[in-house]
Amino acid sequence: MRVWHWVAAIAVAAVAGASVTYVPAIAHHASAPFYDNSKSVEAVGVVTRFVFRNPHSFLYVDQADENGETISWEIEMGAAVMMGRRGWTPDTIRAGDRIRAVGQPSRAPGTYGMCCAELTREDGGPIQPAD
Repeated sequence: MRVWHWVAAIAVAAVAGASVTYVPAIAHHASAPFYDNSKSVEAVGVVTRFVFRNPHSFLYVDQADENGETISWEIEMGAAVMMGRRGWTPDTIRAGDRIRAVGQPSRAPGTYGMCCAELTREDGGPIQPAD
């Protein structure tokens, strides 16, 4: 009977531990509260900065609107560690590169942010991580 109590106690501790770590991880990675996955926006412009870091990398792109005013986009990307596993480095995209990004717009009114973006060169060619 004592063995059964130990097994039950260990099982309860394991489930509790998994719950405590699993729920925040899922909550952290949900983009729906911040970005609208029912819409799509496009930014075509010049990269001003590529921040390759954890927990999220960011790409900053300046685009001229129809009046010639500059719109500064902030594009949220994945973690540097995950991108690095696919060959990305801090030099995959550089300031001055012309790119096209299509992704989910920020829900914050008056902002120019996006996530989950598909990135290509301005001419539609792929952006390829270094070999």
